[in-house]
Amino acid sequence: MQHPRKNTTPSTKMNKQLRYFFAFLPFLLLSGLLHAQLNGSYIIDGRITDDQGNYLPGATVVIKGTSFAAQTDSSGRFSLTANVKPPFKLSIRLIGYQAQDFEVRNPNNKLSIQLSTQSLLVNEVVVSASRQQEKLLRSPVAIEKLDMRALKETPAATFYDAIGNLKNVQMTTAGLTFKVFNTRGFNVPNNFRFMQLVDGVDNQAATLGVPLGNAIGPSELDIQSIEITPGASSALYGMNAINGMSNLITKNPFVYQGLAVSQKVAFNHFDGKGSDGPKPITETNFRFAKAWNDKIAIKIDFSYLQGTDWYADNRSDFNPQPISNPDFPELSGVNNPANDAWNKYGDNSNIQIIDKNNRAFNIHRTGYWEKDLAGNYHVKNIKGDVALHYKITPKIEVSYAYRAGDMDGFFQRGNRIGLRDVIVQNHKIELTHPDFTIRAYVSLENTGNSYNMNPLADNLEKSFKPDAQWKSDYLKALNNAEDQNPNDLAAAHRAARAAADAGRFVPGTAAFNRQVNLIQHVNDWDIYPTSKNPLDTTGGAALYQKSHFYHAEGIWNLRQYVKFADILVGADYRTFEIYPDGNNFVDFSRPLANRNQPGGKNIWYGKYGGFAQISKTFLGDALKLTGSLRYDKSQQFAGKVNPRLAAVYTINEKHNIRVSWQNGFRFPSLFEAYSFVNNGQVRRVGGLPFIEKGLGYYENAIYTSTADAFTTAVNRSINNEHLSKPDAAVKNQGILKQSHLGPIKPEQIQAYEVGYKSVVADNRLFIDFDGYYSRYKNFIGQVDVTVPKTGSVTHLDSSLLAAMQDKSQQDRYRVWANSTSTVSNYGFALALTYEFDKSWTLSGNVNYNKLVQDKTKDDALIPGFNTPEYFTNVSFGNRAIVPNLGFNVVWHWQKSFYWQNLFGNGNVPAYNTFDAQVTYRLPHISSSIKIGGSNILNAAYFQYVGGPTIRGLYYATITYDGMFKKKKKD
Repeated sequence: MQHPRKNTTPSTKMNKQLRYFFAFLPFLLLSGLLHAQLNGSYIIDGRITDDQGNYLPGATVVIKGTSFAAQTDSSGRFSLTANVKPPFKLSIRLIGYQAQDFEVRNPNNKLSIQLSTQSLLVNEVVVSASRQQEKLLRSPVAIEKLDMRALKETPAATFYDAIGNLKNVQMTTAGLTFKVFNTRGFNVPNNFRFMQLVDGVDNQAATLGVPLGNAIGPSELDIQSIEITPGASSALYGMNAINGMSNLITKNPFVYQGLAVSQKVAFNHFDGKGSDGPKPITETNFRFAKAWNDKIAIKIDFSYLQGTDWYADNRSDFNPQPISNPDFPELSGVNNPANDAWNKYGDNSNIQIIDKNNRAFNIHRTGYWEKDLAGNYHVKNIKGDVALHYKITPKIEVSYAYRAGDMDGFFQRGNRIGLRDVIVQNHKIELTHPDFTIRAYVSLENTGNSYNMNPLADNLEKSFKPDAQWKSDYLKALNNAEDQNPNDLAAAHRAARAAADAGRFVPGTAAFNRQVNLIQHVNDWDIYPTSKNPLDTTGGAALYQKSHFYHAEGIWNLRQYVKFADILVGADYRTFEIYPDGNNFVDFSRPLANRNQPGGKNIWYGKYGGFAQISKTFLGDALKLTGSLRYDKSQQFAGKVNPRLAAVYTINEKHNIRVSWQNGFRFPSLFEAYSFVNNGQVRRVGGLPFIEKGLGYYENAIYTSTADAFTTAVNRSINNEHLSKPDAAVKNQGILKQSHLGPIKPEQIQAYEVGYKSVVADNRLFIDFDGYYSRYKNFIGQVDVTVPKTGSVTHLDSSLLAAMQDKSQQDRYRVWANSTSTVSNYGFALALTYEFDKSWTLSGNVNYNKLVQDKTKDDALIPGFNTPEYFTNVSFGNRAIVPNLGFNVVWHWQKSFYWQNLFGNGNVPAYNTFDAQVTYRLPHISSSIKIGGSNILNAAYFQYVGGPTIRGLYYATITYDGMFKKKKKD
């Protein structure tokens, strides 16, 4: 039975909602512009400059002892309204400048305030490392931060790309709209081990099993800062923070008011290969914030990006001639009949044939290139958020925020996924106080019109001709071709493929486009043609998934009640609700034969947890000790305890030395626990034990790698020793290795870290070093196993040996399981930043990461470290080389490394790139112009096997960032 997607998708409805929402923006803006100030209020205006007279945008101005605040615009101006009678003091803060208190006696005067330059990081505050404010220099663990000034000066194409220049951070680019970063190894494009937050909200897409990067995050205009905590953060943040976490912190509308608009125009694809010349990219950003009498504030943020994504069109072969047909050297390169190209799909069928001369060959079906399946690679990302803030008291603030994003793009798990009209929405309610935070949110995910590349290509092939028929036609044509030209085996195989492919759907034709459209909109990957007309019924490729993700948490600092130490406590609860789509997630209460029907009982997967943290200083505040203890309980696993101990010692207020240890557990993600995916003739299954019932991959399975090696060895014995197929199978049966998998367990890490931070050379040189060692137990990954349809793998009789050579007699599974080996990694990172001659900055970092695996004999799990041993970033710039003109250049280099993933293994070559930008500020019109490029030398590189090839991207951005003028009431 076919399950087509309805024409009216939830994403269509959501698009209408987004249009209505953003159509209302002008009215909200107009209301802000026309609003009159309340009686009895005062307006304080002024301008802030540096000691050379340059305007300073982004400085915060707060009336001391109150919550009245404002921010300077691009011309250094600020304006705030307050009902506080003078005299009072303004507290002025800006990263890179000495903090200053300025007394105001007459608010009617225009204020002129000058700040003096200071080291970048002396007084910088972070919150993510300990879930409370503390100086960055005294953080108990490694933490990286990008502030507003650094984001304005970055030459990266987007502020999100700038994260990849930080110490410890490895950026993975899946495309223009979808980027994922990681720290300290075990990198994959869908990273389960790294948590990404936006204002404390986890932005993962539950059913896709991946954090969405900035696809539903804030625009660049609304970013206040970005904090990255590399390494295990489980003690405070729980599951999915075993490799680290990030937090994008947005601007509070009480402090950062006004209207900001930016327009970027960029071009990519300067390669001249199948792109018809450079392709345009446009990005429009809009932010509006307004506060009324310091009680109510509103913020609206919107961004729209569109362009042509990077192409994934790598022709490398996963199955080259020495592996596929080692006895026939002429069947190599383009003549390999078992070619399995990186970015071609449906070509991994692994069919065995024996010609009339008793020669055995491995052949694959032809498959389709990604560029033909993906179409024009045009992508978009529409996102926006609105927030309403209300101050119950000067210290207690309640807020509601709604965030939504609609994205296209490409990402990779075991296969490449084409994302189309993916909608994710967040609703958040939050209550904040200096001593506590209570937050609850829900995330709603809908994958829209997305599709899976491999089932699409596989079902294109099968809807033209089933495997059995194609194999028969190929063999018949091969025998005929060998009669006509017995001395050219490669030509005979080419002729056989052409004959078997006769009538195949050809890319670019109307028939091809119709069939692709049909398969993309059928939500069942398991069914195949049952009539002579392949358009009547066919297997599908639609990725149609929906989920709800609920989360609530509270954090409370007990400093008002406990004086001897700083104590922080917190608790959280989260649960996922998944709608069975029949492909990735199914109703397991159904009989096995009916399990892959869409619908049924929703899947619920939840956990709860809590933590306590105590910090205390000794030796005149020189020594700071911190201890944390967290408990987490999942509905499918026993409770786990995660402790952390840390110490920071400060010498002469300049040198800060830290050590820490923590234990962390990671419960399997939703996809690792519950998936049930038929994916290119291999079913990918979650690790929970009830999924295995009736399938047999725990006790009756052979490692697939040994099954494939067995088939190749049988072919060699037939070709070289002229044995019969049964005799060749008996001779090589020792190659087959039985697997012994079991139910999945939580992953555990023991993490050790040392670090040193200092500001020396008259506060101009910042030094930041950290080293780590991590040891993993029950490391979670995937293992490929093969189960015979009949027989037992403990009795290798002739029928079972025959079945191990015939995929039609096998069920193949890719199982989420635990490694039986101990996996460890270690490394270090060093960052230096030097400021000289007031505004010149030279900075850089070097990063080293190394894997150590004590592999046991029968462990087939590949941990996939996927991290270059060395990578480095160096930047040089001046924010004011002349008044209002600045520049920055960044060089990135990384060493080659071997990528291991069940999509495929291969080498990722070393590469280096240069990014550069020049910014000219127009303070009198509150604007700036930024011109630059990433990878300005247009080097071609890729970051993971199967991923896109990235080249240069060149852009120009104009930004207006001003405030509305206010009139004082009489």
